[in-house]
Amino acid sequence: MQAAARLELVVTDVRSEARDVIVLELRDPGRGALPRFTPGAHLELYLPNGLIRHYSLCNDAAETDRYCLGVSLARDSRGGSRFMHQNLRVGTKLSTSVPRNNFPLELAAEEFVFIAGGIGITPILSMIRSSVAANRPWRLFYCARNRQRAAFYEDLSALAPDRVYFHFDDEQQGRLFDAASALRLAGDGAHIYTCGPAPLMKAVESATMDRPADRVHFEWFSAAATDTRADTAFTVVLRNSGARFEVPPGRSILEVLEDHGAGVPYSCREGLCATCRTTVLAGEVDHRDTVLTVAEKAGNREMMICVSRAKSEVLELDL
Repeated sequence: MQAAARLELVVTDVRSEARDVIVLELRDPGRGALPRFTPGAHLELYLPNGLIRHYSLCNDAAETDRYCLGVSLARDSRGGSRFMHQNLRVGTKLSTSVPRNNFPLELAAEEFVFIAGGIGITPILSMIRSSVAANRPWRLFYCARNRQRAAFYEDLSALAPDRVYFHFDDEQQGRLFDAASALRLAGDGAHIYTCGPAPLMKAVESATMDRPADRVHFEWFSAAATDTRADTAFTVVLRNSGARFEVPPGRSILEVLEDHGAGVPYSCREGLCATCRTTVLAGEVDHRDTVLTVAEKAGNREMMICVSRAKSEVLELDL
């Protein structure tokens, strides 16, 4: 695994966007051009407190002078969002990755249907901007607890009011967002992009079961529960050192490597962010992440070692 390329950036603006949501603007300290990104991309932030966190880019992908990130204060923050809300100021220096994209927009699609919940609007907003620039048909369904928590509400209302549909829980008399109804007018060639909390994602999953898998795209906040009762032990081999370690049931490859001092970059520990993406050299993987596509999983060339396991007795990794 090669060391990830890093950028050294500076915070040039911090503003309140909605209740418990801030938007950070990052630029090159010398005001140089930044690496381009594509809609749906994110940055990996290496925070001064030692944590690594991922945040979606929400500004226009055509911009090369800045990156904008929306950061929601998580009620159960483990130190990432809380640290950023409390400590980041204009002038703060931050190390980040170059932009990466696990949630890419298929710009050749006939039409787009975007469904966002809460801070899940951040990658979707960049996608909408690109859809508008490319003159592609699109619609957005945006769910939030109330208007005060709807990030970018004013931007979206002004962008195309006839294509944006809001669902605020406190104005619906207990009625849940109806994903099936929202998608009823979407054509067979529509690509559907969803980002938000698990209940919303599950509702969209259920409503799109009859659609081709390659036209329904998700970016998850948290991983679904996995049945681990049938898990068995296997051996992981590190090609670079020749070291061999047993990975027992109930333990991840990442945890076993940490036990033996073999540090590997990680962040979410849930198979969501791809920080621990590792090349597989031999063996068969039991994929449990939400990042790789069906085709990528079938290719058996990479895995997320924080959650995925082995179907074979031995798994050799490029570490």
